[in-house]
Amino acid sequence: MTTPAIHIGTSGWSYDHWENVLYPAGLPSAKRLACYVAAFDTVELNASFYRWPRPAVFAGWNRRLPDGFLMSVKAPRGLTHAKRLYEPELWAGRIEAGWHELGRRRAVLLVQLDPRHERDDARLDYFLGVLPAWMRVAVEFRHDSWHVDEVFGILERHGAAYCVMSGAGLPCVLRATAPFVYVRLHGPDQAALYAGSYAEADLHWWAGRIREWQADGREVFAYFNNDGDGNAVRNAQTLRGLLGI
Repeated sequence: MTTPAIHIGTSGWSYDHWENVLYPAGLPSAKRLACYVAAFDTVELNASFYRWPRPAVFAGWNRRLPDGFLMSVKAPRGLTHAKRLYEPELWAGRIEAGWHELGRRRAVLLVQLDPRHERDDARLDYFLGVLPAWMRVAVEFRHDSWHVDEVFGILERHGAAYCVMSGAGLPCVLRATAPFVYVRLHGPDQAALYAGSYAEADLHWWAGRIREWQADGREVFAYFNNDGDGNAVRNAQTLRGLLGI
């Protein structure tokens, strides 16, 4: 039996303040992705939240990214925040077109809901049913009302992952609802999201949880979103080392 893979990366890759952390001084922004893939085997694309890329852009990533590299992609805010998953068919078609072009480089579609979006089981159930069954999906719930067993049951029925979160004001619920686990590490600062650097003891704790999920037969994707000062890079590299990657 093959041991499920563990993928550790960051949320985004093109940050000026990563110079002299991951990127050599003066490296052109167009060459950052090539430098990133030399250090990590996965990334979470966040720019798609603001503007969903054309299929040709996904096809370009499919050509440029090396074998074995996997890209997770954040769903557009037009779907998650403006429409709040209502009438998802048009967006689902656009997402599927890009996902198809990404080919073997595709990892997980991240659906991050608006913090003001309260629990609506029927809408979530319908939305997940519209997406093609072959698409791996993780849902990040920012409103507390979603964290109930009935919602976890909907995710399990559709094979969608509950997004495990770490960050200021966010509940850290270690719930696995799919054959894979999706983790977003938004930073240890309890006063602000996306801030601070995880202590080594914290990273040892996360390494333990990841090994448990792997031992349970689940593939794991974990992304650091505390990009300030290059913390995401350092934390991701440390966690990879603790896991022997």
